[in-house]
Amino acid sequence: MQKLLNSTLLKRKFSTIVKKYYSEKRSLILGIETSCDDTGCAIVDNEGNILGEALNSQHLIHLRHGGIIPPIAQDLHRENIDNVVNEALKAANITCNDVDAVATTVKPGLPLSLTIGMKYGKYLCKTYNKPFIPIHHMEAHALTARMHDPNIQFPFLVLLISGGHCLLAIAQDVDKFLLMGQSHDDAPGEVFDKMARRLLLKNIPEYSKLSGGQAIELAASRATDALEFHLTPTLLKYRDCNFSFAGNKNQFQHHIKKQERKFDLAPDAVIPGFHNLCAGLLLVVTRHLCHRVQRGIEYAKLKKLIPVDRQTLVVSGGVACNNFIARGLEMVCEELNYRMVRPPPKLCTDNGVMIAWNGMERWRTNKGIVNALDSIEIQKSCQLGET
Repeated sequence: MQKLLNSTLLKRKFSTIVKKYYSEKRSLILGIETSCDDTGCAIVDNEGNILGEALNSQHLIHLRHGGIIPPIAQDLHRENIDNVVNEALKAANITCNDVDAVATTVKPGLPLSLTIGMKYGKYLCKTYNKPFIPIHHMEAHALTARMHDPNIQFPFLVLLISGGHCLLAIAQDVDKFLLMGQSHDDAPGEVFDKMARRLLLKNIPEYSKLSGGQAIELAASRATDALEFHLTPTLLKYRDCNFSFAGNKNQFQHHIKKQERKFDLAPDAVIPGFHNLCAGLLLVVTRHLCHRVQRGIEYAKLKKLIPVDRQTLVVSGGVACNNFIARGLEMVCEELNYRMVRPPPKLCTDNGVMIAWNGMERWRTNKGIVNALDSIEIQKSCQLGET
């Protein structure tokens, strides 16, 4: 009888271990991203593997309109979201029954775009009886690097630079951030987009299909004199970690007008020295970012906010794809004994993978998982963490 009892207990214990092992191994999160103009979906597991992903970009459509038109973005999200999700599931060779939860961006972003993703995420949760994980878009950008580099441990410094945001924060946990500084006005990607339009770079075939940031970077790489046009960094006397790019934008526009008058150009003509002017803009933006990050690193050291063995700077967001800016930040990190990490370029821009991974981070720590779907709402604006 005792042998039988021991055998039964052993089997139960072994069964419990096996179930736990396979349950952890099979954890899957489906992520949906529709915060702006890209419809993205991805499925990731708890080891950081991307099982399937799909993305529908609206870039060229909005480029023709000179900027993102929210109602058009909403219509395109509505038109494409079902296909994007099904394509990601097909690539992963699974169905919605196989995922553990659905993670969806609900803040911040364009309300009309966010609504499409939120409603579709809720629809999947109701249909397949899955929990919902609401995602903060900027938190997702901040944590994406941890999917590829498990050595990134909390706390770490993070710089998020894109067309809609510019902020410096300390990621203290999956759902806890200390905001150190943010832009008073424009975001760097916004400046690049507006100034590329003002320069009429779209009238040059080689630049016509590029984003503003890509166009500025390409033009700058062909400059013969990056110092020809003088642009002054901002906030040099301010002892904080905030950012400001409006002054650089105004300086840039002043130089454009001056060159247009000098050469008496036609309305659709591009100024002759645009390569050097773009280099000047890229240089001054990089100097400003580096200066504020340096202040952030020194402040974190002074207040002992980041342990010496975890001195890491994560750089993410669309502007993180800019290699010139990245190299400038790397130089700062090398000087101050920090390790710089940036996700692969395709994961710096908006995508479903970062949403799915943020969902996985929350799933593993049981933070922010919601079953009461009616309580979930979108938010147009939302600060990252605490100040």
